[in-house]
Amino acid sequence: MTVTVRRELVSPATRNAFRSLATDLTIRIVEELWEDHGFAPISPEALKYSDPGQRRTTFMLYAEGVDWTDENHVRRALLVFEDFIRTCRNQSWTTDTWLEDLRVRLDRDGFAIDDNGRIAWSNPPVLVHDLSNLSDASGITIELERIRRDLTTDPQGAIGAAKQLIEATAKTALQELRIEVDKNAALPALISTVQRALKLDAASAPDGPDGSKAVKKILSGSVNIAVGVAELRNQGFGSGHGQASVPSGLGVRHARLTVNAAVTWCELILDTLADPAAPWRKATA
Repeated sequence: MTVTVRRELVSPATRNAFRSLATDLTIRIVEELWEDHGFAPISPEALKYSDPGQRRTTFMLYAEGVDWTDENHVRRALLVFEDFIRTCRNQSWTTDTWLEDLRVRLDRDGFAIDDNGRIAWSNPPVLVHDLSNLSDASGITIELERIRRDLTTDPQGAIGAAKQLIEATAKTALQELRIEVDKNAALPALISTVQRALKLDAASAPDGPDGSKAVKKILSGSVNIAVGVAELRNQGFGSGHGQASVPSGLGVRHARLTVNAAVTWCELILDTLADPAAPWRKATA
C-alpha cells in the first residue's frame, strides 16, 4: 500500500522564527496567544523539542500540537502568528529586522505579511468546500497542494494537477455514493457517471430550478469545462506526459484559467453531494 505524505503548509524554518520571538515574551503571554485561538498544549512528555529556554519550550508545546498539513489548523495558527507580530511590535526593545526575516521565510512558504501584520496566502487554497465530511479526501487534498505549489511557478504542473483534481473529485464522489468504477475508466466517462448519479446531467434533471433551461445549459457547459481541462493536459500543455520540448507560449494565465475551470466543476460536484435537499437524494430514496 502506498502512503501519501502531505506537505506541511508552514515550514519548520518559519515556525522556528516565530519561536524565537517567544524568547522575549513572558510564558503567560505565549500561552495566551495560542489559547486565544483554541490551541492547547501537548503533554511535556510527548514534546520532541529540547531547549533550556522555558518560553521557547512553551511555544513548542503548542506548536507541536498543530497539524501543519491541515488548512483549518494552519489558518488558526496564522492568527496566532499575527498576534505574535503585533505583540512584539508593541515592545520597546524591538527593531524591524526580525519582521523582515519573518517576511522572507513566510514568502518562501507562499504567505505575505501586510503593513498591519496580517498574514495571507500568496497562493490561496483554491477549493472553498469543506472536505471534512468526506470519508477520505486525501486524493483531493494532494492535488490542491500541487496546484498551490505550481500555480504561479509551473503552469504545466498546475494544469496537470487541475486535471487530476477533477479525476480525484469524481472518484471520491462515486466512492461516497458507493458506486463501483472501473479503475481504468477514462476521465470523460467518470465525469458522465458522477453527473448522472447526482442528477446533474441535462437529461435527468428534475422539475424546479435544476430542470430549468438555464440550469441545463450551465450543467451541459460544466461537462465541457471538465472535459476541456483533460484535453488541454492531454495535448501536452499539462504535466504527466514526457515531451521532447516544453510547449511555447504557456503562461500563468493559462494555468489560472484551467485551475479555475476545474475548481468550478469540483465545487459543483461536492456541493451537490453534500446538499441534503439535492434531487439525487430523493431519487435514491
